Amino acid sequence: MLSNLDLSTLIAHLFVLLTAFSVHEFAHAWMANYFGDPTPRMNGRLTLNPLAHLDPIGSLLLLIAGFGWAKPVPVNPYALRRRSSSAMMLVALAGPLSNFVMALIAAIPFRIGWISLEEAILAIQTRSNHLLPTLPQLLFVFIQINLLLMLFNLLPVAPLDGEKIAEYFFPPRWVQFLEAIRPYGPLILMAIVFFGVLGYLISPPLWFLIRILVG
Repeated sequence: MLSNLDLSTLIAHLFVLLTAFSVHEFAHAWMANYFGDPTPRMNGRLTLNPLAHLDPIGSLLLLIAGFGWAKPVPVNPYALRRRSSSAMMLVALAGPLSNFVMALIAAIPFRIGWISLEEAILAIQTRSNHLLPTLPQLLFVFIQINLLLMLFNLLPVAPLDGEKIAEYFFPPRWVQFLEAIRPYGPLILMAIVFFGVLGYLISPPLWFLIRILVG
């Protein structure tokens, strides 16, 4: 079974799972705690320990398909010191922003010439020849999945982070629309994934950002 999944890719995805997901959820928890909400800390989420954040199904999907999710951090908006949409927006933004920062850091070896994009692509194309991922393969997969998680979470559909961010920046009429479709958010996301719309929404900005970061 491991050979069918490609062991080197599986290990690369496991590395992303243990780091990117944990940092993403910790960023939410830290920002909520910073604004005075003790809920994440009381629920044991103010930690980088992956066991506190990983969702079994989301983790399995990431390992197999390179796309998944973690357990959402519980936040009480009424406990935030700044009881405004800006505080909730910053709590929501912290997660996707952490993914971008991680991708940015991982892209440094590419930008300074230690690793070339050609090395990464060759490593990915020949990954079945290796038991362990090479550094170019690991870094490229890390960048790609972090940017994918960032862009997916920025979609303005509940329960994703993007809805809370959009509520802060959208005009009132658009916010009313977001509130109206909020109960159907999970169904909308399932439809977007099932009918292949997600790729059309995310692929162009994903590869645009990869080209900018990797060079």
